[in-house]
Amino acid sequence: MNAEQFLIGLQKQGAPAVCLFLGPDAYMRSLCKEALLAVVLPKAEDRESGWSRWDLTEVSIAEVLDDAASMSLFATRRLIWVAGAEAVVPKGRAKQDDEASGAKVLIAYLANPTPDTTIVFDCSRYDFDGDDKTKVENLRKFFVTLKSQVEFPRFSPDAARRLAVELAAEKKIRIGATELELLIEATGADASRISHELEKLSLFAKPGETISAETITALVPNARAANIFALVASIGRGDRAKSLDILDTLIREGEYLPLALAFLATQFRFALAGHEARIKGAAQIQNHFSKIGTPMWKARAEQVEQTMTAFGPGRLKRAMLLVYAADRALRDTRPDDKTVMEDFVWKVTSKEG
Repeated sequence: MNAEQFLIGLQKQGAPAVCLFLGPDAYMRSLCKEALLAVVLPKAEDRESGWSRWDLTEVSIAEVLDDAASMSLFATRRLIWVAGAEAVVPKGRAKQDDEASGAKVLIAYLANPTPDTTIVFDCSRYDFDGDDKTKVENLRKFFVTLKSQVEFPRFSPDAARRLAVELAAEKKIRIGATELELLIEATGADASRISHELEKLSLFAKPGETISAETITALVPNARAANIFALVASIGRGDRAKSLDILDTLIREGEYLPLALAFLATQFRFALAGHEARIKGAAQIQNHFSKIGTPMWKARAEQVEQTMTAFGPGRLKRAMLLVYAADRALRDTRPDDKTVMEDFVWKVTSKEG
């Protein structure tokens, strides 16, 4: 089930005896955790004695369940949070017996769970795609007897944007679409960071004030990287004059130029991959990269589209060679970084080759 379904079930049916929280998103996990506390331990004094925390990287599942089965002298209701749930799946064949033993202990507890006690096994380490997919499946198999398994996937860029709009309205923050896009870009579309930064902006802004790009750049970590993305976009359009102007701004702000070059290399790789996949338009680009597990939001997809339009496959391959040469030059003691990057911008925006 997803987080929304869990919250609805919590209100209608109460807290489950045992549940599994699985996935990397911290925002919805935090909402579910607070909702559980409100249901299981509604009073502050209840939380002092009724809240327990374990870590399966330090103790066995049997120890946790023994604690849960022991009636507390000080708390009539308990919420036991068990971090590091991925540790229940041992590595190597030698530990298969340990896994089977842990599963049996869990099944025995579920047959007669302690009344008014809720156990949450939490794994935030693994994602649902890529190399973690098999690990997630193994974890699900171990906890297959749990009816309440709650998934917390990362927010998609579109979902992060919708959340940002909702939170901005809720906090009565006046912010334009462009500035909101900058915030999402700076936070990497991470829901928890978006919520945190909007809370910060709501405290900073004066009544009736509209949040500016300068305010976001000053207050939000990584927002200064927006100038790097602007350089990426201008080079992607083949706009030499604008590119040199932005480069000058980056140098005056003391930006780390190898970082800008790294962003450019990524942009060129995306564009070349787009050409090879024969996709066109920001929507197709976003869908293509999202399907293969690469985070891609609307603004980034539009940047890739601009780069694909300005650079054909041949020019992109030449641009990658220029990135390699510039990277080597930046590691040298001479000439200075500014000269290297200006030479790179001049060559990469050339129509020749």
